[in-house]
Amino acid sequence: MPAARIENLERHYSIGDTIVRSLDGVSAEFGAGGFQAITGPSGSGKSTLLNILGCLDRPTGGKYWIGDLDVGNLDDDKLSAIRGARIGFVFQSFNLIPQLSIVENVEVPLFYQGWRPKGSRARAVKLLARVGLEHRLG
Repeated sequence: MPAARIENLERHYSIGDTIVRSLDGVSAEFGAGGFQAITGPSGSGKSTLLNILGCLDRPTGGKYWIGDLDVGNLDDDKLSAIRGARIGFVFQSFNLIPQLSIVENVEVPLFYQGWRPKGSRARAVKLLARVGLEHRLG
């Protein structure tokens, strides 16, 4: 079973009298434990797709599953819980808290997931090492 799957995903919105079809019938499967790239020219819907996959936005049509969970039928509280437990995001502008160290920034979502301070520090260090940023711990 794929980690996430989308079928005929659509995201349309209006700008004045114009309907913009940011996504129109996009289908894909995303496996667990690997890396995948979403590429395309500016304005092709990459950010829109990532916002939907990250449960930050909702599609206007189509289906989206995380595992066997139909994400399209969830209310905002359940989407928020999924974001906290199962989705990680690195935004283009980073959105880091400048007063915190890199490890403390990684610990923030762990706090909201209920991790204890000692365990969250070890987990944050492990996650930073996993993405090659352990040299930033200094």
